[in-house]
Amino acid sequence: MLNPIFFYLAAFFVFAWGIAHLFPTKGVLRGFGEITADNRRIIAMEWIVEGAALIFIGLLVAAVTAVGHNSPAAQAVYWLSFAMLNALSLISLFTGFKVHLIPFKLCPVIFTGSSLLILLGIVL
Repeated sequence: MLNPIFFYLAAFFVFAWGIAHLFPTKGVLRGFGEITADNRRIIAMEWIVEGAALIFIGLLVAAVTAVGHNSPAAQAVYWLSFAMLNALSLISLFTGFKVHLIPFKLCPVIFTGSSLLILLGIVL
C-alpha cells in the first residue's frame, strides 16, 4: 500500500530545496570573482536550472499524488523521481560535497533523504 504522506514530504523537501537554490544565485556568481561574461551566464544558467528541475520534481510528485497515487503513471513518476534524485545525489556527492560551504554538503543528504521517502511511499 502506498502512503501519500511520504510522497508529499519528499515533494516538499525537493521543492523547498529548489526554491532555496534560486535565492543565492547572485551571491554565488560574486564568489567566482572576475570571470568572463559567458562563464558568468553559464554558471547562472546551471544554478537556476538545478533549482527549476528540483521545483519541477517536487511539483510533479505532489501532483500525481494528489490526482491518484495508485495509478501506473504515478508509479512511473515515483520510480523515475527516485532514480533522478539518487543520480543528483551521486553527482553532488562527488562534486558539491567537496566544497567547504554547508549548503553544498546538504544536497546529497536532501536528495537521498527525499528519494528514500518516495521509496517508503511506494513500499508501505
